[in-house]
Amino acid sequence: MAEKKEAPLRSDAQRNRERILEVALVELTRDADTPLSAIAKKAGVGQGTFYRNFPHREALVLEIYRHEIQQVADCAAQLLETREPDRALREWMDRLARFAMTKVGLADAIRQVTNAPGAAAKPEYTPVTSAAELILRAGEKAGTIRPGVTADDFILAISGMFQIDPHGDWEARVARLFDLVMDGLRAGASGRKPD
Repeated sequence: MAEKKEAPLRSDAQRNRERILEVALVELTRDADTPLSAIAKKAGVGQGTFYRNFPHREALVLEIYRHEIQQVADCAAQLLETREPDRALREWMDRLARFAMTKVGLADAIRQVTNAPGAAAKPEYTPVTSAAELILRAGEKAGTIRPGVTADDFILAISGMFQIDPHGDWEARVARLFDLVMDGLRAGASGRKPD
């Protein structure tokens, strides 16, 4: 028996879905416990429309996460089109930090839905790891990033940002941390240009 393909959403249905995601991102970032009914109301859709798109909180939260993390990951390739690889990497790190620090409520919502009994697996960070790998390899090829640094090494090196209070002066602290990481990534690069 042939597998039935999902039909593309009508334009109004797609707009409803996008509006739900947009409102949910704002509301769940503000408060992880925001009721789904409040999200539907603010999105201007009925309960039936809401639950057709997102049958439960877990589906909504994980879709928001997937969408947001994919945007951060996609930014890496976009930056490489207009900047030297080491500059693209540094700007991408800032984008990643803004995502991590400003989406604290979303992180709480993700923890709630993935830590519940019988919950789905935690979302993967594959898009971020792939984006890091893309920029690191471009930097290595251009001689602006030391050879041999893996995406896993990089993620571990920047993970200190998750120890910083997102409600304080996180931008200055993250910038200092990332500048240190960049100094380490540039050290030993074959074609390092003087700053």
